[in-house]
Amino acid sequence: MLHVHNYFASWNGPYCMCMILTAYMQHIRIIAKATLLMFLKISSKFELRRFCHTTGVVALLKLGPPNPDDLGYVDSVSVEEIGGVRVPIVSNEEGGNSVCTVVLRGSTHSILVDIERAVDDGVNTYKVILSNTSMILILGRDSRIVPGAAATEIELARRLKEFSFKETGLDQYAIAKFAESFEMVPKTLAKNASLNAMEIIYSLYAEHASGNTKVGNDFEEGVCKDVSPMNIWDLHVTKFFALKYAADAACTVLQVDQVSQ
Repeated sequence: MLHVHNYFASWNGPYCMCMILTAYMQHIRIIAKATLLMFLKISSKFELRRFCHTTGVVALLKLGPPNPDDLGYVDSVSVEEIGGVRVPIVSNEEGGNSVCTVVLRGSTHSILVDIERAVDDGVNTYKVILSNTSMILILGRDSRIVPGAAATEIELARRLKEFSFKETGLDQYAIAKFAESFEMVPKTLAKNASLNAMEIIYSLYAEHASGNTKVGNDFEEGVCKDVSPMNIWDLHVTKFFALKYAADAACTVLQVDQVSQ
């Protein structure tokens, strides 16, 4: 223990006040009190990389006093209580911080999972859009966007219905029913906003038939208007795969001709 104490004591100084450990060390409380150093435990390699990235510190793989270039900088390190749980807070605002932590809270675990998924989808969508400001396919990422607020679904439904009129036989009924399935998105959005779903759908069809393909639902005013000035967009690749997997699931169910119990 004396050897470990002398090792950490060599770190103590005006330039080193906090150390990060990846595993628990015996007698760490005694060493921290004797050397006046603050110790934080980060067992996750992913979290350790995030910490090194935001503070500029270099992870050391061998024992020995660090060089001044290996040290990072933070404004403050404190322990605060959030939701009854004591968590360490590392703040680095003045030095420029490229990493932040979002704290999510929910009444139930299922709500918290939904919020986490929504935040993750939003962050990933923003990252894809920022990967190419000219909105073209680059580096294997499709950053094209389409109007949101059910504008894309209504336009697809309208074009599919027009296409069904050109078909003959029983196929036109299948295409027409497939087009009606797109109406579920504006209908659900309207019901969630306590609006008349049928009036919203009829208004959207009328606007899109006039050539206003960017018209969607404005839930604040309860009317249909152009959503492009409001910057309501959806990622094209998300819409593409959502429709693809939904159609594949429907085809799989239709192929089932017998169910055994």
